[in-house]
Amino acid sequence: MVVAQAVQKPVPVTLRAVGNVVPHTTVTVRARVGGVLAQVHFREGEDVAEGRILFTLDLAPLEAQLREAEANLARTSAQLANARREAARYRELFQRGLVSQSQYDQIATTAAALEATVRAERAAVENARLQVAYGRIKAPITGRAGALQVHAGDLIQASQTPLVAINQIQPIDVGFALPEQHLPEVQRYRSEGTLAVAALAPSTGRELGRGELSFIDNRVDPTTGTIQLKASFPNADGQLWPGQFVDVALALRVDPAATVVPVAAVQAGQDGRFVFVVRADQTVELRRVTVAREAGGEAVIAEGVAPGDTVVVEGQLRLAPGATVEARAASPPGAGDAPAASPASGGAVSPSAPR
Repeated sequence: MVVAQAVQKPVPVTLRAVGNVVPHTTVTVRARVGGVLAQVHFREGEDVAEGRILFTLDLAPLEAQLREAEANLARTSAQLANARREAARYRELFQRGLVSQSQYDQIATTAAALEATVRAERAAVENARLQVAYGRIKAPITGRAGALQVHAGDLIQASQTPLVAINQIQPIDVGFALPEQHLPEVQRYRSEGTLAVAALAPSTGRELGRGELSFIDNRVDPTTGTIQLKASFPNADGQLWPGQFVDVALALRVDPAATVVPVAAVQAGQDGRFVFVVRADQTVELRRVTVAREAGGEAVIAEGVAPGDTVVVEGQLRLAPGATVEARAASPPGAGDAPAASPASGGAVSPSAPR
């Protein structure tokens, strides 16, 4: 049997939940113009920076449209220049009484119409230039590129064909839900400062990252009675991945003087939970305990055990109240007996006959 000592230490008061890792931002890249895909400039799964060119369409048709628009603008600009000269000449003739008002108005209207046409064709040139620019498709955000959904030679439809999805994973978010009864305390402690959140591997409990609470939903789900929350993590080492399930520990505050024992020391009986405490005369006593919470393999005891008490961690099934035990330190295989077990390391105990 193994014993350990109850200790008093600062322990975070945490709320536990199962969370799902989601990208901080996700974008499905689409082309703003149609055309044939000419080239892909990145590899699947590669990190891409905002503004980097990812795809290039066949630009020849777009550039031809731009040249046509520029030619139309040049022609109309020349006509406008001539119409302005004519309007200036007719204005002088009209002022001298050599032409009628209607003749002058006709020439002036023609010039004004050409001015409007030039403005429209300048806009057409700018639009054609944009179309050429849109033929080079850039990353809208910084993130990790996913699987390619098109290849060189594919016909791309404007605003419809998905090209690739980009997920921003630095930072990254973890969404989770808590029962609605925890909402008031979460709001209260969050109003006092930032709340730390840890993401843990479900199988091993290994910490995958530390972040902070970034979002509390504005409604409780009436179907489940839960409130949705989200935590943001820097994720500099890339331990968190979109779609991954993790255990979430939301730290509300720190209890500066909590009495803790190993979780294995706490047993469940018909009358509630209890522990076996080794007394000074080496007999064991059964004590009812109130467990405030469990975290990290430790049980925080609200009542029943005091700091310094020695509790049995393993072998409780062979014990009964009043049984005498002989404590000895746990020793490595092949080694002899050692002095009595220290509180920090625990020790082994052997039961003797009850007194």
